[in-house]
Amino acid sequence: MNLRVLPDELAVCRFDPGHRFDVDLLSVTFYSLTKTEEELSVVLPESQVPDGCRTEFGWRALKVDGVLDFSLTGILASLANPLAEAGISIFAISTFDTDYILVKSDRMEAALQTLIDAGHYLRG
Repeated sequence: MNLRVLPDELAVCRFDPGHRFDVDLLSVTFYSLTKTEEELSVVLPESQVPDGCRTEFGWRALKVDGVLDFSLTGILASLANPLAEAGISIFAISTFDTDYILVKSDRMEAALQTLIDAGHYLRG
C-alpha cells in the first residue's frame, strides 16, 4: 500500500454535540467532522483550534494514496495491526475515497519504519 504523510500538525478536538462550530473550514486543507448524540469530534490543523474545547494536540496524518473500492477489506487492519504490535496508537479516519491514520508526532518516525517493514511504501 502506498502512503503519504500530510504536512500539517493536527489536533483532535471534542465539543458537546450541540456546539456551534465557528472555524472557517473552507480555508483549511484537511479536516474531519464527526457528530454523534454524545459529541462533536473535529480534526483540524493545530493553528485552527478554537477556544473552549477539549483538545489532543500533536498528531500527523498518513493518507492511503489512491481511491479505495468499497469491496476491499483489511486496509485499515493492514496498517493498524503492525502499529499496534509496535505499541503505536492511532486515530483512524475514513472518507468516501480513502483512509487516513493519525499518529502522534513523536511516534511518526517509528510508525513509518514499522509500516515500511510491514510491506507498505512511503510516497513523497
